[in-house]
Amino acid sequence: MRYFIVDDDLACRKMLEQIIIEEELGYVAGEAENGVKSLVPIISTQPDVVLIDFLMPELDGIETMEQLKKQGFSGQFIMISQIVNKEMVGEAYEKGVEFFIHKPINRVEVRSILTKTKENYRLHQSLQTIRESLADIGSAGEQPIRHSVSEVVRSILNDMGIVGEAGSDDIVAIMDLLMQQQERPSQLPPLKELYEAAARNLENVDVTKESKAMEQRIRRTIAAAVNNLASMGVVDYTSPQFEYYAPRYFDFQDIRLRMRQIEDDLPAPSRLKINSKKFLQVLYIETSERYKRK
Repeated sequence: MRYFIVDDDLACRKMLEQIIIEEELGYVAGEAENGVKSLVPIISTQPDVVLIDFLMPELDGIETMEQLKKQGFSGQFIMISQIVNKEMVGEAYEKGVEFFIHKPINRVEVRSILTKTKENYRLHQSLQTIRESLADIGSAGEQPIRHSVSEVVRSILNDMGIVGEAGSDDIVAIMDLLMQQQERPSQLPPLKELYEAAARNLENVDVTKESKAMEQRIRRTIAAAVNNLASMGVVDYTSPQFEYYAPRYFDFQDIRLRMRQIEDDLPAPSRLKINSKKFLQVLYIETSERYKRK
């Protein structure tokens, strides 16, 4: 489970993150000190659960929830609050809050509520899978809905927690470029050629400079994927995203090394070992397969 914490109390945020990690409930994909600062990163990372403070400056918890829903966020909300007013609590439930966590933070309560949330999430996913299976049966012979290359690629990047990174748009542009070719290559051309081809599709840019900048943005984005997957593996070695993406897109020894560094509370090295060619090659193959199935 991926969590995002929104609370103007730094101590509260750190306490919740510590409980989530130590109780092996998932991992924290991000945090923000108020509702306004939480909107963009939550929409970008699409966490499973948002833990959100009831009373905050500018946008309170309920107003932030409403803004996120308007922007398409469909994850679950857990409210953090000292409020005991029944009318306010009732309004929060009506707006879509799943559970309340009361301040001061209590480890037992947090563990109990997040465990219930995880069970509800898995049940929801199972029901969704059943509905999709039934829909597939019911629509047999009908023309399938065609998803864009961008939707397919962003779905994969989202699973790795990097859809909000600066290089994600570059990666999408490259995949779109490859998928537009009449005869799709089985192997990628040299990355320099690929970056330059993507840069030429942009207006008013120096192709050489932009292709080099694109290379760096993509490397940083892939490095973020290494960190995210390693963090997932430390928290839950059986995480579906970790099990699927870590061995396919990366040298698993590199992921294990980063996991040990995280376990030892060591910072990420200034230069992670990154194989951009392998990452983009695997992504290209998977995008081709998923796009054909749509």
